[in-house]
Amino acid sequence: MKLKISLWLVMLTGLANYAQIKLEGVVKDSIGNPLELANIVAINQATNVLDGYSITTDTGFFRLTLKENTAYKLQITYIGMKPGEKFIETATSNITEDFVLHYDNALDAVELVYEMPVTVKGDTIIYNADSFKNGSERKLEDVLEKLPGVEINDSGQIEVEGTVVKKLTVNGKDFFDGDSKLATENIPSNAVDKIEVLRNFSEVSQLKSVENNSNNYAINVKLKEGKENFWFGDVTVGGGVAPSPNDALYLVQPKLFYYTPKYSVNVIGDLNNIGEPALTNRDLRSFGGGFNAPSRDSGTSLSLGDNGLSGLTSVANSQQVEAKLAATNFSYAPNDALDLSGFLIFNSTRLNTRQESFIRYTDAELGIPDEETISTGREASDQGLVKLSALYKPNVNNQLEYDILGRLSKDSEIQNEESSIIGITNQVDEVTPFSLSQNLKYYYTLNESNIFAFEALHVLKDEDPFYEAYLNNDPTNNDAGEDDEDAYDETAEQLGLDRSLDYYNLGQNQNVKSNQFDAKLDYYNILNSKSNLSFTLGTILSRQDYNSNIFQFLNNNETQNANPNIVDSEGNLLTAQNDTQYNFSDIYLGTRYNLRLGKFTFRPGVSVHAYGNQNIQFGETYDDNFFRILPEFETRVQFKKSESLQFNYRMTNQFTDVTNIARGLVLNSFDNLSYGNPTLQNGLAHNLTLRYHSFNLFNYTNVFATVNYSKNIDQIRSLANFENVISTSTFFNSQFADESLSAFGRWQRTFGKIRTGVNANFNYSLRNQFIQGVQSENKSFTQTYRPEIRTNFKTAPNVSFRYSYSVTNADQGTRNTKIIRNAPSVSFDAYLWDAFTLSSDYAYTNQDVDGESQSFQTWDARLAYRNNEDSHWEFEVKASNLLNIDANINNNVGTFSVSNSSTFILPRFVTFRVIYSL
Repeated sequence: MKLKISLWLVMLTGLANYAQIKLEGVVKDSIGNPLELANIVAINQATNVLDGYSITTDTGFFRLTLKENTAYKLQITYIGMKPGEKFIETATSNITEDFVLHYDNALDAVELVYEMPVTVKGDTIIYNADSFKNGSERKLEDVLEKLPGVEINDSGQIEVEGTVVKKLTVNGKDFFDGDSKLATENIPSNAVDKIEVLRNFSEVSQLKSVENNSNNYAINVKLKEGKENFWFGDVTVGGGVAPSPNDALYLVQPKLFYYTPKYSVNVIGDLNNIGEPALTNRDLRSFGGGFNAPSRDSGTSLSLGDNGLSGLTSVANSQQVEAKLAATNFSYAPNDALDLSGFLIFNSTRLNTRQESFIRYTDAELGIPDEETISTGREASDQGLVKLSALYKPNVNNQLEYDILGRLSKDSEIQNEESSIIGITNQVDEVTPFSLSQNLKYYYTLNESNIFAFEALHVLKDEDPFYEAYLNNDPTNNDAGEDDEDAYDETAEQLGLDRSLDYYNLGQNQNVKSNQFDAKLDYYNILNSKSNLSFTLGTILSRQDYNSNIFQFLNNNETQNANPNIVDSEGNLLTAQNDTQYNFSDIYLGTRYNLRLGKFTFRPGVSVHAYGNQNIQFGETYDDNFFRILPEFETRVQFKKSESLQFNYRMTNQFTDVTNIARGLVLNSFDNLSYGNPTLQNGLAHNLTLRYHSFNLFNYTNVFATVNYSKNIDQIRSLANFENVISTSTFFNSQFADESLSAFGRWQRTFGKIRTGVNANFNYSLRNQFIQGVQSENKSFTQTYRPEIRTNFKTAPNVSFRYSYSVTNADQGTRNTKIIRNAPSVSFDAYLWDAFTLSSDYAYTNQDVDGESQSFQTWDARLAYRNNEDSHWEFEVKASNLLNIDANINNNVGTFSVSNSSTFILPRFVTFRVIYSL
C-alpha cells in the first residue's frame, strides 16, 4: 500500500510541477512571411534541460508552456535560415514574443545546442527517440507507442496517421524486407536514436514525382552513435515452473545486430515454451518478402487460392506452445552501385488447443438443430523461407532489381471433435506446400520528360493437402429411419461408402499446381511541372492444375474410392475425383492523367482488358473470352502540408481460383462438402473510398477518418444444403448484389504530458445467403468505440486507460442476434530509482449475446532490475495470466450460424529471466 501511495504522489508531483505560464508569438522571415514548421525550444538555464518545445502553424504561430520565475534560453530554427536565440525570464504572467529569421547560405557553420523532440524536413517527420523515453522501454515498439501520430494496431503493425506502414529500414538498410512487426518486437530500444517517418514514400526515386504515393508510409530507424561497427542487441535466458510439475518452462532468445556503412547482419533466435514466440506461424504465413504484383493497380483481381493448412491457431488461443526460430538477415554493398541482401528463416511451432462451442444455425425454419462441440487438437508447423535480392543502380537514370523467394512448409493438425449431433470424430490434416517467386524490375529515365518502368513477377506453387476423418458407425441401424440412424449415415450413403463397417474412415488427396506470370511496362510522359501522362501495357498469364480423390479406408489398410450418388444443379451425377486444368489470361492497356491545380490533384484513368478463361475437365472444355473497360478516378485536396482530403473510385474484375471451378466433390471437412461450377464467371466490384487526415504538430492533434463503400455484382456465392449439421454446397454467380459500408475515425490530442484519443468504427454489410434453395438477406451492423487516455512522464510512473465498447446487430433471415462487448483495460509502467522497471497490464472483457452474459479477465505483470542505464545485465520476473483463467470467450456471427466459443489458453506462468545486453 505504501508503494502505491508513493507512486501516485510522484505522479501528482509531476503534474503539480508542470509549467504554469504561456509564451506565445509568431515567427516570420525578413519580409514578413510566416514560417510554417519552424522549431522553438526553451532550455532551462538552471538545469540545462529542455522544458518546452513547439512547432509553428501555417500562420507562424507558436505556444510554449513554461515554469514560473525561471530563466530560459529560447532557440528558433528553420531550414535555410540563421537560427534565432533569445534569453528570457518568466514571472507569473503570460509572455508574447515574436521572432524574425534571416536567410543564411553558410549553414555548415551553425551548431545547434539542443535537439528538438520532433522536426519536419519536407515529407519526413523526425522523432528524437530519447525525448519520449522514460527508461521502462525495452523494444522498438515501446518507443513507437509514445510518438504522436504513431500507433501499434491490434495486429502488431505500425500505423502513421491512420495508415499502415509498408516498409521499415534500419540505417537505410532493409530489415527482413521491411517487416515492421519483426522489427518492433526485436530491435532494442536503447539502440534507437532517431525515428524517421517518410510520407509519400517511393522506393524508386525516379518515379516519386509521377506515381501516386500519397498513402505510402515508411519508417527508417537511425541507430545511436557507437552502434555501428559493433555487435549490439541482447540475449535473454529464462525459466520457471509450470502448473504441471513434469513440465519445466524455458526461454532462450538471442537477438543480435551488426551494422556498418557497407554491410549489416541481423540474427534472431528463439527457443521457448511460455507462449512468447519471436515469430508466430501466422506471422510467417503473411510474410510476403516485399513482393508486389505488377497488376495490383490494373483493376484485375485473380486468386490462386490458399490450399495450405487452414485455420492455424494463434498462440494466444493455445493451451500449450513450443516455439523454435532461427532467422538471419544480411545486406552488403560491395560498391556504390550494387546492393545485395537477403534473409533465411526457419520457424517451428507445436500447439495444443481446446475449444468448446455452442452453435445456433441462423434459419430456424430449416430445422437445423443447435450443436455443441468440444474440439481438442495438436498443430505442428515447420516453415522455411529464403530470399536473395540484388539492386544495381549505376547512375540516377538506371535502376535494376531482382528478387527470388523460396518457401517450404510441413504442417499437420490432429483434431478430436465431440459433437452433440454427430458424436466423436478424429481428423488429420497434412500438407507440405512449396512456392518459388521471382521478381524483376527495371527503371530507365530517358530524359526529364520520359521515364520507362518494367516489372515482372513469376510465381510457382505446389500444394498437396491430405485429409482424413474417422467417425464411429453402428451398421445395425443403417436403415432404421432418419430419427434412429446415425447422424452421418445419410451422408455416407450419398458418398457411396461401405456402411457395413463399425466406422467411417474417409480420406482425401489433393494437389494444386499454380504457375503465374504477371508483367507490365509503364511509360511516363511529364508534360510540365503540373501534369503528366502515363501508359501501361500489361498481362497476367496463369495456369492451375487440380487433382483430388475421395476414398474410404477399409479393413487391412485397403482403400476404395468413394462412389457418390449426388447430382449437381443440372442433374449430372457428381464424381469423387477431380482432374482440372484452368487457364487464365488478361492483356490490358491503361492510361492515367495526373494534374495538379493549386491545392487540387486530379487523376482519372481507364484500362481496356481482353480476358481469356478456359477450364478443361472430364474431357470437356469451357471457354469464356470477353473485353471489359475498367475506369478509375482519384482526386485530392491538400489543404495544408499535413491536412488533406482524398476520394478514390475503382472498378475491379474479380476472378476465382481452380478449386471453385472443379466440378468433382471435395471434402472441406467431414461435415462440409462442396463441388465447383465450371461455368463460373467473374464478379464485378465498385469501390469508393473517402479519406481525410490532419496531423497538427503545433498541438499534436491527429485526426484521421475514412469511409469505404463497395458493391459487388455477379459475386461468386455458395448455395448450401444441410442434412442435420452436414452441409453440401456449390458455387454460382449471384444476381443479387452484396454491399458493404464501413467508416473509421480516430482523434488524438496531447495536452502536455497527457495524451488522449478516441477511435470509432462502423461496419454495415448486406450479404445474400442461399440455403436449401432459399435466398435471404444477411444484414450486419457493428459499431465500436474506443476512448483512451495515457500519460507520458519522463520521471514519474505512466498509466494508460482504454475502454472498448462494441455492439453487433445481425439480421439473419428468421433470427436476429445482438452482441454487446465491453472491454476496459489499464496498463501501468514505472522506472523507479533508476534501477527498477515495473509494468502491469489488466483487461476485463464482458460479452452479452441476446441477454446472456459471459466475462473473463487477463492480467500480466513484470518487474525488472538493472543497476543503471548503462549496465549490461538485467534481471526480470514476469508473470502472465496472473488470475489463471481457463479460457477466453468469443462470439462470432457467420454466414449460416452464430457461435459462442470458449477457447482455452495458457495457464498462469511465472518465469525468471536474465538479459545480457551487448
